Amino acid sequence: MTRKVTIAALLALFASNAALATPPAQRVVSLDYCADQFVLKMLPRSRILAVSPDAGKHFSYMRDAATGIRQVRPIAEDVLVLGPDLVVRSYGGGPNAAKFFEHAGISVLQIPYSNDIESIATNVQFLADRLNVPEKGAEIVGEMNRRLADIKVSSEDQSGLYMTPTGATSGPNTLIHEMLRAAGLENFEQQPGWRSIPLERLAYEQPDVVAAAFFDDDRIDSSRWSSMRHPVAEKQMNDQPTAMLQGAWTSCGGWYLLDAVEALAATRSAAEAR
Repeated sequence: MTRKVTIAALLALFASNAALATPPAQRVVSLDYCADQFVLKMLPRSRILAVSPDAGKHFSYMRDAATGIRQVRPIAEDVLVLGPDLVVRSYGGGPNAAKFFEHAGISVLQIPYSNDIESIATNVQFLADRLNVPEKGAEIVGEMNRRLADIKVSSEDQSGLYMTPTGATSGPNTLIHEMLRAAGLENFEQQPGWRSIPLERLAYEQPDVVAAAFFDDDRIDSSRWSSMRHPVAEKQMNDQPTAMLQGAWTSCGGWYLLDAVEALAATRSAAEAR
């Protein structure tokens, strides 16, 4: 009995010391394309075991960095057979994925939701710390702050309307709203949340700038009932200064939202100079 207790104690001590000395995860799997962006941006290829099948798609900001990296579907069996020591996810694998992988002894890093630019910066540093690359997080956040500081403040009241091919727009309490504000624009859509383009209002009042997102993707098929098919909506992009935003810029709440902010600020400045 004494020998068994002694061995158990030694094993417990070994496990404790091993946990304290555990190196950074070297076999990282990303389960969805939102997670892909952070993993591909922050980690060397040697630490990335696999990314999602969407990592190289047109709507993935870090698509070029994904070239040549193994892809894995967010299916438990497919991931487990790779033997990762860390899974990074936003939504990949479904609502029970985190609990499943943790039960299997695999650490899970969940990407927090971002609803404004400040929370994006906070999440960037949080994820960098958890991935054991804090200096990379500080570098990204520092660059974000510099780019925001370089955006010239407008002396005029200019409004911006976010539009997509499916006829969606976005009001207060969304990341898109914060994007418009960071670019020095007031949101033309005054109702909170995600909504249809306000056709009735557009019939007699126009925004100063249009933020046109996802129009670079000809695979988005807007239905015949989409408000974007209405002549009043189409007229906005023909008549108003328009910033054509890549869909990858506004997805997943990443540092790359600054690309969209800068494009909008430049369009706003051009509109003011007219």
